[in-house]
Amino acid sequence: MLRHEAMSSADPEVAWALLSEPARWREWAPHLRGASGLGSPAVEGSALGVAWLAGLVPVPVRVELVERSAERSHWEWKAGVVHFDHAVRPLPGGRCSVSITLRAPWPLERALAVSYWLLVRVLVDRLARVAEREALVAA
Repeated sequence: MLRHEAMSSADPEVAWALLSEPARWREWAPHLRGASGLGSPAVEGSALGVAWLAGLVPVPVRVELVERSAERSHWEWKAGVVHFDHAVRPLPGGRCSVSITLRAPWPLERALAVSYWLLVRVLVDRLARVAEREALVAA
């Protein structure tokens, strides 16, 4: 399992919108150009569709779960055998943490750790900063 978490001074709802609304993914993950069939404006549980890489490459995905509670809002999806969990946790003072967890069969997970995980870490950190900027603009 690979997991990266970043702290943000943004309200959890601001971060959740960025994380759960496919039309907003490009704001923090420029290689993602939204999705088709996963829900609108936010992802929906059991949805089957595609995530668009660079707006050109459709990656078939299934949303496994969307859960919201006082402790955590998160959604999980699978692309082939790779499982992602995207989460926002509220913190004291109106702040939040954002995280992405990746699980895959061992050889693939190790390969992704070397080839893809640095990018995911940069993007999670970027998500936290974009949420902070958006929260400042809204204030």
